[in-house]
Amino acid sequence: MAYIALYRKWRPASFDEVKGQDPVVETLRNQIETGRIGHAYLFCGSRGTGKTSVAKIFAKAVNCENPSHGSPCGQCAMCRAVDEGNSVNVIEIDAASNNGVDNIREIRDEVQYRPAEGKYRVYIIDEVHMLSAGAFNALLKTLEEPPSYVIFILATTEPQKIPLTVLSRCQRYDFRRITTEDIIARLNELAAGEGVEAEDKAIAYISRKADGGLRDAISLLDQCIAYRGNGPLSYEKALEALGTVDSDMLSRFLRAMLMDDTSEALNVIEAVRIEGRDLSQFVQDFIWYLRNLLLLMTAEATGDLLEMSGEDWMRLAEEAKLTDPEDLMRLIRLFSSVFNDMRAAADKRVLLEVAAIKATRPAMETDVSALAARVLDLEQKLENGNFSQPQSAEKVQSSPQPAVAQEKTEERVIPRADWENLQEIKNRWKQLLRRLPYQAAWPLGFTWLEPRDNGVMGIVFTDRFKYNTALRFRSVELLKKALEQEYGRTVEFDIRTAGSGESEPRFVTDEELAAIHMEIETED
Repeated sequence: MAYIALYRKWRPASFDEVKGQDPVVETLRNQIETGRIGHAYLFCGSRGTGKTSVAKIFAKAVNCENPSHGSPCGQCAMCRAVDEGNSVNVIEIDAASNNGVDNIREIRDEVQYRPAEGKYRVYIIDEVHMLSAGAFNALLKTLEEPPSYVIFILATTEPQKIPLTVLSRCQRYDFRRITTEDIIARLNELAAGEGVEAEDKAIAYISRKADGGLRDAISLLDQCIAYRGNGPLSYEKALEALGTVDSDMLSRFLRAMLMDDTSEALNVIEAVRIEGRDLSQFVQDFIWYLRNLLLLMTAEATGDLLEMSGEDWMRLAEEAKLTDPEDLMRLIRLFSSVFNDMRAAADKRVLLEVAAIKATRPAMETDVSALAARVLDLEQKLENGNFSQPQSAEKVQSSPQPAVAQEKTEERVIPRADWENLQEIKNRWKQLLRRLPYQAAWPLGFTWLEPRDNGVMGIVFTDRFKYNTALRFRSVELLKKALEQEYGRTVEFDIRTAGSGESEPRFVTDEELAAIHMEIETED
């Protein structure tokens, strides 16, 4: 027997099997039960949301010999004929290829004859917006006053292209995108029915990838099942089958953008290419990743709105502390433009690499968003006192020497911090960090302190990323200036990252010693 695609094999056969369209299904059920059946319906919605499936179920239900709660029984001769595609009462027409006036005139001639069996003759016209203007005009009169035994069901993904004269003659039903939770539940049913063991993470990823289209999700699952062979469907297999990258790679690429690390960004692109991933798909996934991060920062979106796992949500929450919405919108505009250009590009890799270089070096761009990023960088340098205008050697040599030597201003010598100062800094660490800009203070919150002799304070970062972030935002230099203003003393810092398995040492305090009820004898 020839193989049947999963989306055809598991097409809903009754209203009970339709997922995510409860308002539409309930209304059609009630019409069938009460006998208030209209003569023209318009089903609108994006692809894969169940428009054609519901139309076929409705066509079966109005002709079913033993309907149950407005749903077809699926066992009678009429139901079986529709399922097998042999019913003369249900006529499906693809308006994309049958969009002329003559095609509609044939329908107008056929509706004059009553159905040989059953109660209704049902015409399902898919992609009805593809009909020509003449075809719509030919359909108008029949659509307005059809015989009592004829029902028209028009399905479309673009209702705005349908003339108002046609819209006014139909009952309109809008099919909404199916939620990720409903798609996950349906895919789990299909996987169990096919005897396929699939990881929850793989099913969740396929569901999010479908973007609200259940048929797309089933087709993606079919593709992944074929690729996985005889073993279980793992998350890694799903990524390989669909040619996409996981969120770790997207996070790595984003952090390279935020750190202005051009080499790392190019290394990520090379890794994606070596793994055989589609670069256009990578850019599309990265834009969606930026979108989620932007929503998290500006709308305080939760994991449910972002439709992602708790682990990915926590990663986004951490990355939200490293950037601002303006930078994210600049990146979204940049990579959206690149994605459009990649569709017709002979070499997608070059376009993506150029975009990565522009993203990590805003000085190379001339648009308004890039200029804003450059101005922000200059403002930060001015605020930190790290901005100076270099003078050329010729200007320095040609500058006249003063006739009278100016008196040298006495430089104020700031004494070094003593041991008590270092201990107080350690005790007030969290409070002192509030004096710094947020971006500079954030990486210092993931450290522990090691007071040393001669006014030296050791700072140990928990990982290399926090260490690099502190260097980028000049956190230690800003902290040193803040401590000089607070204590009137200078502190030298020795910074490093924690070694493998190293954690902050734990010391026993005087209060903890006092809590130990035992006498300690000392001998001379």
